[in-house]
Amino acid sequence: MISVAEALEHLFALVQPMETETVPLRNAAGRVLAQDVAATRTQPPFDASSMDGYALRRTEVEPDAMFKVVGEAAAGHGFSGSVGPGQCVRIFTGAPMPSDTDFVVIQEDVTRRGDLITLNRDVESKDNVRPAGGDFKLGDVISSPKRLGPSDVALLAAMNCPEVPVARRPRVAIMATGDELVMPGETPSPDQIIASNSFGLAAQLEAAGALPRMMPIAKDTPEALKAVFELAAASDLIVTIGGASVGDHDLVAPVAAELGMEQSFYKVAMRPGKPLMAGRLRGVPMIGLPGNPVSALVCGTIFVVPVVSAMLGLGARPVSQRTTPLAAPLSKNGPREHYMRAEMTTNGLRAFDRQDSSLLGVLAQADALLVRPPHDPERNIGEVVSYLPL
Repeated sequence: MISVAEALEHLFALVQPMETETVPLRNAAGRVLAQDVAATRTQPPFDASSMDGYALRRTEVEPDAMFKVVGEAAAGHGFSGSVGPGQCVRIFTGAPMPSDTDFVVIQEDVTRRGDLITLNRDVESKDNVRPAGGDFKLGDVISSPKRLGPSDVALLAAMNCPEVPVARRPRVAIMATGDELVMPGETPSPDQIIASNSFGLAAQLEAAGALPRMMPIAKDTPEALKAVFELAAASDLIVTIGGASVGDHDLVAPVAAELGMEQSFYKVAMRPGKPLMAGRLRGVPMIGLPGNPVSALVCGTIFVVPVVSAMLGLGARPVSQRTTPLAAPLSKNGPREHYMRAEMTTNGLRAFDRQDSSLLGVLAQADALLVRPPHDPERNIGEVVSYLPL
C-alpha cells in the first residue's frame, strides 16, 4: 500500500491540463480562466460624481458661499459647457464631472432658491469624486488560472470583454459496476440495491467543473465491462466504482489489464478507500474507486476532485485542510490514515460514533472529514485536529 500523498502524486502524473476554448461571457461563470485577460477600457473613463449634489471648484468652498447653477449633468448625459467662478452645475451620481470642477457638494449641504445655491456652514471636506481609472485602467489584467465567480464575470463585463478564454471541461466517464445495482426508480430484486455512488460522484464532478457522463451499469462479466469501457473510451478521465478489490466477482482490474491498462498503483493506506486503483487505459487516465458508498465519495473528495482541478489548470495540490478543536474525545488510530465523518458544533468538531463505509445517512449528516494520521494517539476534548470541510 502507498500513502494518500503518494497516491495523489501518481494521479497528478497521469493527467495534464485541458486545452483552452473561448466561451461567451454569459457562460463563463464557474469556468476556469485559462489565459490572462486585459481590460480594453478604463473604469470609470472620466472623473465622475459619487453623490447627488452640485459640482464646483474646491477653492471656492467656504461657509455661506453662493453659486449660480448654470447647467445639469446626469449619468450618460454630461455638461459640455464651461463653469466660471461663482458658478456650479447640478450633478447626479455617476455623471462626468464638468471641466474646471473638482468638488461635489452634496445636496443636503446646500440651500437652493431658484438658480442660486448657498452652502451650509458645515460642508464636509470629502470631494465626492470618483477619479478616472479608480477601479481599473486600460491594460489592467485578470490573471489566470482562476475559477470565475459572479464578481469576476461582472468585472470582465466592465472591462468590455464579451468572450473569455477558459479551460475546456474534462469529460469524465463514471462506470458503476455490479450485478447488485439497479437505477433509481427501478424495482430491485430481493438481492439488489439502488445505485447511488454514480449520482453522488457526478454531483461532485459537476461542482468541480467537469462534465460527468454516467455510463450504463456494468454487470459482473468481462463482456459487460468491456462494452462499457468501449463507451467510455472517448472521455478525458474514466472513473470506475466497485469491482476494484480482489474477490471472485471483482473484475475491473483484470478486464482493464486485458484491455491494456498500465497500472500506476493499487491500494492506499487509508480508511475508508483502501482498494483504490489508478493507471492509464489506452492513453486515458483511469481511477478505480471502491464500491462502498462512503468510500467512493470520500475518495472522490480526496482524489478525484483534486485531479479534475489539476486538469482545469488550477494546480496539482491536495484539498486544503483546516484545523479546529475537538468537541469529543477520540481513541487511538490504527496504521491507516482515517477520514472520519464528523459534524461541526459550537464547541468544535465531533466525529460520529458510526464510521462504517456503507452508511450514506451518516455521510449526509456530516459537514467535515476529520483527518487522523496513521497511529495518531488518543485525542482529548479541546485538542486541535485537522479536517476537510464538506
